[in-house]
Amino acid sequence: EMQRRCQEVIDACTAMGEDNPIESIHDVGAGGLSNAVPEIVHDCDRGARLELRNVISADKSLSPMALWCNEAQERYIIAVSQSRIEEFKKICKRERCLYAIIGHATEKQELVLTDAQFDSRP
Repeated sequence: EMQRRCQEVIDACTAMGEDNPIESIHDVGAGGLSNAVPEIVHDCDRGARLELRNVISADKSLSPMALWCNEAQERYIIAVSQSRIEEFKKICKRERCLYAIIGHATEKQELVLTDAQFDSRP
């Protein structure tokens, strides 16, 4: 069901043609976020600052490593310009699709992870 909802959001955005709010998209597969996030950031010639505890997870006790490497299905990393976030949120709400803003891109090509639960930079 969640896969279908994700696809509805993607379809709604791509149907907007040149006005598509999605700048880049990457599915989360083997390696979890630890693979997908660096790939999308690198492909966009950017860095990123991310908060691991913003990642949606049913198990709040996951260690930073488990959260970063979790291979949960039906997830995408989607890059949306800050100026289009509210528009993207509305599409997700309309399609009843969960989303999380886990961080933001930076000009400096460096990936910085933080974990508020453990007050650390894993």
